[in-house]
Amino acid sequence: MPARPTPRRTVLKGVALAGAAGAGVAACSTESEVGKAVVPTPTAPVDLGAADAVPVGGVKLFREERLVVSCPAEGQYKAFSAQCTHAGCALDKVEGTEGNCPCHGSRFDVTTGEATKGPATVPLPEVPITVKDGRLVAGPDA
Repeated sequence: MPARPTPRRTVLKGVALAGAAGAGVAACSTESEVGKAVVPTPTAPVDLGAADAVPVGGVKLFREERLVVSCPAEGQYKAFSAQCTHAGCALDKVEGTEGNCPCHGSRFDVTTGEATKGPATVPLPEVPITVKDGRLVAGPDA
């Protein structure tokens, strides 16, 4: 008995589903990029508050400002963008010195900016930071 031809509608549905699946895979590529924001770092100085809010040897996530700041030694601060370099999501928490991206599970060493777990492979961009009158100021001209 000869096989019945596949209905045109079934073929079109298959093509549409294959295209949608391909778009989903492309959207969650393992290639890192700067992320969704045009500029993932501040374009003007940002006052982050009292410098002593980041203890020596500690880290603080400034979610609203999309920054993470560490204090490796008394009076020394390092700041990085808290926007994941894979798809642009903001880090949602810091445990020890590891920042977590809730979107795809990337992790970063927030004291160096390095990606420690993918899919992100590009480090977090470093942001200039200084202490002015006892307050942390991050961004250009900081």
